[in-house]
Amino acid sequence: MTTRVLASGLAMGESPRWHDDRLWVCDWLAGEVLTVDADGHTEVALRVHGLPFSVDWLPDGRIVCTTPRGVVVGPDLAPYGGTGRPWNEIVVDPAGRVYVNMPGSMPGEEPRPGVAAVVLPDGGTRDVADDLWFPNGMAVTPDGATLIVAESHAARLTAFTIADDGSLADRRVWADLGDGAAPDGICLDAAGAVWYADVPNQHCRRVAQGGEVLDTVEVDRGCFACMLGGPDGRTLHVVATDWETLDWQHGGGERTGEVLTYDAPAPHAGHP
Repeated sequence: MTTRVLASGLAMGESPRWHDDRLWVCDWLAGEVLTVDADGHTEVALRVHGLPFSVDWLPDGRIVCTTPRGVVVGPDLAPYGGTGRPWNEIVVDPAGRVYVNMPGSMPGEEPRPGVAAVVLPDGGTRDVADDLWFPNGMAVTPDGATLIVAESHAARLTAFTIADDGSLADRRVWADLGDGAAPDGICLDAAGAVWYADVPNQHCRRVAQGGEVLDTVEVDRGCFACMLGGPDGRTLHVVATDWETLDWQHGGGERTGEVLTYDAPAPHAGHP
């Protein structure tokens, strides 16, 4: 089974989400949060300045975003928590707690561990995990009990138990992905597997707990993130870009970003 191109011409897609029966994608180098319909038409829903930024939604329906200046909320991007720190990925758990993370170093720099933090509904923020090697995609299991974090520079998915106060405990390796793997954005399915995107290896993989590879979707460019959605939750949406053409310094380069789709064996589950 092969992928299909749903949308093209993105600068660099990240943080895909399925919300309100639509696909949402953060186009990083364009500074836009896009919605994508079933025909591949895109519409700008929100503009965000600076990198990185990712999105999710609070239980009351408000959009919440990471930005270089902290976590913000609503269409006016009002301050919400974690102020003054450039958070990367985001996921909201069923209790409305916002989990965010931040790498300790950028690609090409000397590797340093990053952190994960929780922003509580009152905006209070505290670090809840450290020693994360380039934390990237995150997901919360359907029961709200477990947070899974992709560590891009450690080739693994790491799980934590979420305590009643939002803190994280019982750190363990959920899946060792093997030498050379670089997990980026992730999502969960109803069979208990994780899909992860991998930029240097140009694929998305579905793995079981423990690391068994269940499916691989090969593409011709770097896969930054993936999300299950569609009417039955069984469409895997992959955001992929030719990494080599990106112009980070000037915020652009060739627009090689695509949204690809693939028919997945199990529907979406959990958060986001």
